[in-house]
Amino acid sequence: MVSLSDPGSLAILFTGLFLGALLKGATGVGLPVIAIPTIAAVYDVRVAVVLLVIPNFFTNIRQIYKYQEHNLKINFARNFALAGIVGAGLGTVLLAYLPLALLNIIIAVVVIFYIALRLFRPEFHLSTNVMQQWELVAGSSAGVLQGAIGLSAPITVTFLHACRLPRPTFIFIASSFFASMCLIQLPVQAAFGLMTFDIAILSMLALIPIFAGLPIGERIGRTLSATVFDRIILVLLTLLAAKMLLDAWLSFSL
Repeated sequence: MVSLSDPGSLAILFTGLFLGALLKGATGVGLPVIAIPTIAAVYDVRVAVVLLVIPNFFTNIRQIYKYQEHNLKINFARNFALAGIVGAGLGTVLLAYLPLALLNIIIAVVVIFYIALRLFRPEFHLSTNVMQQWELVAGSSAGVLQGAIGLSAPITVTFLHACRLPRPTFIFIASSFFASMCLIQLPVQAAFGLMTFDIAILSMLALIPIFAGLPIGERIGRTLSATVFDRIILVLLTLLAAKMLLDAWLSFSL
């Protein structure tokens, strides 16, 4: 049950959203990484996933507009986003019935393998041809994860980071992907009765701390060198992998 009258819960919620917005402003990703666990701690995971759809859409539309000049000339961003839409629709409907703990373990292992590869072979990157060959697989897989648990970053960030894109291009493609998935998540959630009136109101209120944190994060991001940006993404991936393993362990121990 979502309560709009508990100041303590709202304070925790808005703090998590503000911190997530700082990370997203600086790196282009990370809002759900902080916001999903924060909202889940106050309410539950289902509320967290539903509540973030509207803020995700508006924040990513903002970044698409801001970084539109940095799109790749190939149709990578468009195809990646379309694959995400298909995956998010399937995830919203189907993935709730699958063993999420096992999925978390598989994804965490893949992320850890990639982190190890980047640490021991820092020159590793995906060529343009390989990017295009795997964009539909990566996009649809990330979309399924987004639809089910509201957190596609373990796949999205790992794949885009492996492409070794410049920060502005990374942000544009990631934002296009995240915004596109919201277009399918919102109507499907509404059809299943997940998006209630109270959650919709709280979702709109969530835009206040998010839009307060985004420009601050962007100013921080403009001062980051390519090396520092690369390291922040690797740290983010490490935290994501640890969270997914912890969630899997908790699921098996219950």
